[in-house]
Amino acid sequence: MSSKETTPSAGPWAEGVFRTLSERDASWAAAMGEASLGSWRSGVLSARFVELVAVAVNVAVTSLDADATRRHMRAALAAGATEAELFTLVKMGTVMALHSASLGAPILIEEAGAKAPAATTSPHGATPFVDRMKAMGQWNAAWDPFFALDPRWTDAVMAAGVGLYADGVFDAKEMELLSIAFDASITHMYAPGTRRHIRNALAAGATVSEIMDVLKICVSRGVESCNLGLPILAEEVARTRNAAADS
Repeated sequence: MSSKETTPSAGPWAEGVFRTLSERDASWAAAMGEASLGSWRSGVLSARFVELVAVAVNVAVTSLDADATRRHMRAALAAGATEAELFTLVKMGTVMALHSASLGAPILIEEAGAKAPAATTSPHGATPFVDRMKAMGQWNAAWDPFFALDPRWTDAVMAAGVGLYADGVFDAKEMELLSIAFDASITHMYAPGTRRHIRNALAAGATVSEIMDVLKICVSRGVESCNLGLPILAEEVARTRNAAADS
């Protein structure tokens, strides 16, 4: 792969970074370039959807990478993605913070022992959004502990989640593929959700190759280390050299 092939809109590479990498270590750059652009070149997923997945792993609350989010949003729009699709990804990246309660609530119940409240219904009556998530097949058993601890709050969270599945911006298969990206991303690596969404994606008609390409996009986020580190390295080396020359 030549540096000419890697443009600001090609895969995860920021402008000029691959060229800098090639100048420092051509063989390693060639290997990384080939690996990082696999999903962009395979044709398994559309250009639009590849960029949407890249937005997902960067806009996620576990990532919050402004530069990469902007770069991939721009590329997604150029590839035909809609504002509504990108807005939905922002919302998905927001609600994934629920996994803090998935992790903590079972531990709280175990440690509290007899002090933990028994499973109950909301003090204000029904929990319609929890019921809707269950009816849609999107309820996660890992949510049972915090539902038991605070049904009313859980229903409020589910109200935010129901719309993501019900508004029809993405079809069922795309929704599951994007959910895999959020959960499998290197900054999250949430195994229960990854398994659940892979299972749901297969049931919705996704192929093994499509799911693997989503995982490859997650891996390509490693390039952000180059996007961040190489310009800083060049600046600091230049600063050190200039300081030595002035002394």
